[in-house]
Amino acid sequence: MPERKPQANYLFRHRLHEIIFEADTPAGKLFDVVLIFSIVLSVIVVMLDSVAELNIQYGQFFLVLEWFFTIIFTVEYALRLSCIGRPSKYATSFYGIVDLLSILPSYVSLLLPSGKYFLVIRILRLLRVFRVLKLVQYVGESNYLQRALWASRRKISVFLLSVLLMMIIFGSVMYIVEGAENGFTSIPRSIYWAIVTMTTVGYGDISPQTSLGQAIASLVMILGYGIIAIPTGIVTAELTFKKNISTQVCPECSAEGHDVNAKHCKFCGAELHPEKI
Repeated sequence: MPERKPQANYLFRHRLHEIIFEADTPAGKLFDVVLIFSIVLSVIVVMLDSVAELNIQYGQFFLVLEWFFTIIFTVEYALRLSCIGRPSKYATSFYGIVDLLSILPSYVSLLLPSGKYFLVIRILRLLRVFRVLKLVQYVGESNYLQRALWASRRKISVFLLSVLLMMIIFGSVMYIVEGAENGFTSIPRSIYWAIVTMTTVGYGDISPQTSLGQAIASLVMILGYGIIAIPTGIVTAELTFKKNISTQVCPECSAEGHDVNAKHCKFCGAELHPEKI
């Protein structure tokens, strides 16, 4: 008799996790479809509220809808934390942070009214549509790319540092060559010009006037085209193998990216398909 309560609690958490985190069951898919529909509506409300004419006429209505969705998402966030074995793992995960940021602006707006417009970050929650539609191959591709980016992080960091040093050098040289009379009033402003030029954006608010300055600018432009291809090559080098993964979410740490035939979480070791007692 004393074991019934813990067993009932376990079964309830397991069922809640299945509905909220998985899209393989009818209830889970329905939950995610309703959630995505709510996210889209809430983002539309925020965007419409930013239109002055509509805000004047329907401002109060938009405010009621905004808090309606905020309360729903707050309850949903609390339920997600309650059915995970390790709530802190989910809270610090990508989706956990996005879920939290999607409700905080409403509460912040009580002190800072303009803060409510940050609610558009809720659009990031639509990334769950891949799981709902069972587009496993796209989830796999995104995780595949994420692993490649993480594996090449040191090379990319060195590359970005090198580019930054080049921009400082070119900016300083252009400050000496062109001077304040041609718009290069300081080294930081000249570095800004080097960044705009090397990235091939070219706003045109500052431009070299001397022949030497134009020659240096041409060199920076050519280097810019060559530099663009380097990060691509670094990441491509890491894309050496590929694994098929499932959409299974660990009931303990909420980690994803497991192989389709995995029985245990590769991050915390928890059983991915715990049997109902």
